[in-house]
Amino acid sequence: MYDELLRKEAKLAVIGLGYVGLPIALEFARKLSVIGFDINAGRVEMMRNGIDPSGELEAQDFEGCDITFTDSLDVLREARFFIVAVPTPIDEHAQPDLKPLLGASTSVGKVLKKGDYVVFESTVYPGCTEEDCIPVMEKLSGLSFPQDFKVGYSPERINPGDKEHTLARIVKVVSGCDAESLDTIAKLYELVVTAGVHRASSIKVAEAAKIIENTQRDVNIALMNELSMIFDRMNINTYEVLEAAGTKWNFLKFFPGLVGGHCIGVDPYYLTYKAKELGYDAKVILSGRTTNDTMGAYIARKTVQMMIKQGKDVSKSRVLVMGATFKENVEDIRNSKVADVINELKNFSVNVDIVDPHADSEELNHEYGFRLTPEADVRQDYDAVLVAVSHKPYLTKDEAYFQSITADNAVLVDIKGLYRNKIQELTYWSL
Repeated sequence: MYDELLRKEAKLAVIGLGYVGLPIALEFARKLSVIGFDINAGRVEMMRNGIDPSGELEAQDFEGCDITFTDSLDVLREARFFIVAVPTPIDEHAQPDLKPLLGASTSVGKVLKKGDYVVFESTVYPGCTEEDCIPVMEKLSGLSFPQDFKVGYSPERINPGDKEHTLARIVKVVSGCDAESLDTIAKLYELVVTAGVHRASSIKVAEAAKIIENTQRDVNIALMNELSMIFDRMNINTYEVLEAAGTKWNFLKFFPGLVGGHCIGVDPYYLTYKAKELGYDAKVILSGRTTNDTMGAYIARKTVQMMIKQGKDVSKSRVLVMGATFKENVEDIRNSKVADVINELKNFSVNVDIVDPHADSEELNHEYGFRLTPEADVRQDYDAVLVAVSHKPYLTKDEAYFQSITADNAVLVDIKGLYRNKIQELTYWSL
């Protein structure tokens, strides 16, 4: 399989061309013949024209690539090696939503041939690949695993908006269903990952390694958020505490904040779901999730309290929220916890304007029910300004700017601590 792919006698396909799948497809397309498959015809057409629908890649990133973009199963059938990189979200009850993953498994199952390889990159709970995905592919293909086709798992580690930790520069965890498949999968990824690969002992180990990467971050950030609430009652600035504690060599430098996006705020629920299925209640993980999921409401209530202390009539007040994406310098609004802040402010009858240099207003309206305020319509009489995301344009803002857009006795809420020790006159608060 490896030699056939190198000689371009066989094709590699990537199923799901989002912020994970498209970079993988393009990297492989510089070495192999690649099929980029996505069920969204509109996205496929954009990529054919050298446009990344996720806004992460530039037109030049498409140059010099042997790749065919398609939404056709007939074209997908030409591939022999399949990489599945579709989203694995949660539903409204914080339960794993496997519909995209099982849908991709269905598509692969319809075109699977004897001797083919399938590697999953989507974040799942340990056991999902073998217990949920393989049976779907067996049923639709009429083939038997592992005799007729090979399966592996290699968790994605791409960080949206991060130009330093790219696919090629992050060690890739790989696994296979047997020694032969592990060797083939490892050698294939070594073609595009200069940082090298780590060969996990089994598919389940690789799945578990991915799920705990984000669970570890989630629990640690939850601790910082809880400490922030405690220190606020003591009139201590959390960032100053962390700065002091961080002088010790083994202190882990995590910071408080909103925990959204499609990884840290989602992945732990996959692990706790599987744990509960096995009869174990994951208390620490779920406690951390509860803390992080309620931070948006906490920040909004704190903002309202400070406005009241400043003599503001909350129902007649207007707040400007700066930043709506789930993290800095990206267009991605999926699972943005800024929405929780905005909704809680509105529950207090506060009038809210929102600005963001990267987010799309119509996407926000479709996802959360609010639109962006055009920069030209930003007022000069806000009773509070809440800086929610540390976008690059916000880093250079100073107190004079915030004074120019606020009324008397206004409040500046700085979730990320960007302006710590830089605000002298405005009433200031950060986590």
